[in-house]
Amino acid sequence: MAALDTIIVDDEEFARSSLYFLLQENCPNVNICGIAKSISEARNLLQSHDVDLIFLDIAMPGENGFSLIPQAQEANATVIFTTAYDQYALKAIKANALDYLLKPIDIEELVTAVEKAAKHQLLNNALSRNNSLKNLETDLKENKGINRLTLPSGQGYRLVDIDEIIHIEADSNYSIFHLLTAEKITVSKVLKDYEEILPEERFMRIHKSSIVNLKYVKEYNNKNGLVLTLTNGENIVVSRRRASDFFEKIKKYGLLQGEKISSSK
Repeated sequence: MAALDTIIVDDEEFARSSLYFLLQENCPNVNICGIAKSISEARNLLQSHDVDLIFLDIAMPGENGFSLIPQAQEANATVIFTTAYDQYALKAIKANALDYLLKPIDIEELVTAVEKAAKHQLLNNALSRNNSLKNLETDLKENKGINRLTLPSGQGYRLVDIDEIIHIEADSNYSIFHLLTAEKITVSKVLKDYEEILPEERFMRIHKSSIVNLKYVKEYNNKNGLVLTLTNGENIVVSRRRASDFFEKIKKYGLLQGEKISSSK
């Protein structure tokens, strides 16, 4: 496995030392070339070292971890965020297919994250990583919710505007994105991951195997169970237990958009 020159950035002494020892004991390919307790110290390390991997705490006094994103991009370094739970930050990180570790850090999750980072460096996916980091920076700066998703695709990543998504279909442990262009993208993540990320006022899980973008619901029919017709012509069944939630949500969505979705009974 490729060697990774690594820095740890965290304002808490215990967090820095515990991560250091976990890496020493479990990740022999990690070469720790610096430890920083602030973003300014981290910037200095990036200027004086060629860094492949950054373990970056999010919540720090003064500048938070996201302030280091421009320098991480310049260094073409893989970033693994380390954080206590922060709902919006984690949604943004997940949406951009970036790695994170929740504190306290689990050894198996740490090893898996390092293995992925090594593969990224080996494949030299600098452009994909930088696009993901740049998009994360935009999401956080605007703080208007998730507008784009980074979808792992082949040897790299595909950035997709959420308005391009008509619906998402589950296929075992995979998710298939159906786009406006009629293109389909298959991603090795379960549907629940995207249910948690996507804005709930615009997307709805209508079945164990389907999430729909309410914008593309053309009509719905309740004759023999609730069935939606999407603007691309596909028909999708709404599960019985989610039907009442769907009626409530489509009503709210229509009022917000000033639209009326046709229905037949």
